[in-house]
Amino acid sequence: MASVFIYHVVGDLTVGKPELTEFCETETLETAIKAIGDSTECGIPVWKKKSLVGIENNEMRQQRFVGILNSFDIVSFLAKAEFLEDQDKAMKTLVSEVVVPNNSLLRQVDPGTRLIDALEMMKQGVRRLLVRKSVVWKGMSKRFSILYNGKWLKNLDPSYSSGNNLIANANCLSSSSTSSSQDKFCCLSREDVIRFVIGCLGALAPLPLSSISSLGAINPNYSSIEASLPAIEVTNKSPGDPSAVAVVEPTLDGQYKIIGEISASKLWKCDYLAAAWALANLSAGQFVMGVEDNMTPRSLPDCSVNSPVGEDNTASGFSSPRPRKFCSRSIGFNPSSPSFSISRTSSFGISRSMYRGRSAPLTCKITSSLAAVMAQMLSHRATHVWVTEDESDDVLVGVVGYADILAAVTKQPAASNLGNRSYEGFATEIQS
Repeated sequence: MASVFIYHVVGDLTVGKPELTEFCETETLETAIKAIGDSTECGIPVWKKKSLVGIENNEMRQQRFVGILNSFDIVSFLAKAEFLEDQDKAMKTLVSEVVVPNNSLLRQVDPGTRLIDALEMMKQGVRRLLVRKSVVWKGMSKRFSILYNGKWLKNLDPSYSSGNNLIANANCLSSSSTSSSQDKFCCLSREDVIRFVIGCLGALAPLPLSSISSLGAINPNYSSIEASLPAIEVTNKSPGDPSAVAVVEPTLDGQYKIIGEISASKLWKCDYLAAAWALANLSAGQFVMGVEDNMTPRSLPDCSVNSPVGEDNTASGFSSPRPRKFCSRSIGFNPSSPSFSISRTSSFGISRSMYRGRSAPLTCKITSSLAAVMAQMLSHRATHVWVTEDESDDVLVGVVGYADILAAVTKQPAASNLGNRSYEGFATEIQS
């Protein structure tokens, strides 16, 4: 086990984190869509309102947490027929009717909690850590004290100088005495932890240079849907973690190639109503490839959708109330890039390309190093990376998510995993 996880604490990761503003379950979907768009993640924690005035303890605060609402959940909800017909009703729906209740996705921890303990929580399914911001640390010595805000804290109390008390009092802290400061929290996500880990590659060597396959980081239990099937079927998949469904095409030898994905991270800043209509009316392949407005009618199904006459949804970031055709750009895709060219006809009946644009799924090979996969995820702000075979292009074998990476970095490295790789080789891999 790397010492970096033992001698660092959760408080080290809270530097610069903004104070948590609770999003209440009584807010509307329209407000939630704006909040998710403004957030640094593709999902937001949802809370019940405080029922008592005054300071609440940890257990009371934990019970108020409802779950995490993400863009995949919202688009799946809006794709229901009743909400496609009445968009105004859909936007006024309370968040409590959409969010999936799961109280175990968040845990409140003290800033003095060891990072290794926090990693264990996240490996067991916790996605957010609620950490109090206003604390004063009492460190013992440089060897046993806590590294906080980048500095070793000195002994603040002479009575702690006895060697017998070093370990027993190593994690002592005192909260601010004012009631107002006791309600200041910040929220740490798994992405924050991965960012910290990738800054400690030297301390984790040689594990970061090992392949994801040798570390057992590839999860073969992923959700997928064939491109020819209706896209609405992804709402029955319940992808869980990561919140993503791979869109695949079968090959002649019985394998599956990935052509795209329908996920919370891809839908993060999309036109939610346009995406919901596409999910309800198009095939999975048409959804991820993008049906262009300028394609011939023979190539398309009837892709028109009517908003209620007289309504103006532009204020909410949605499309105009006139009949329109679905375009991939309306949900954040950009297949009209220079690399987008029609190359063949797919099994779901319309021309498509072997595209590599914003709509392309993020993939890696089974031989990719753990460090390279982490760098991919962070640079693309993705929650996962799809894994393909090394010999064949786009043949899907699994997925690597946050939980898989956290499990891998806490493994003891084997000498055979490193092989002849070097950090110079890793730099070349990242650049390519």
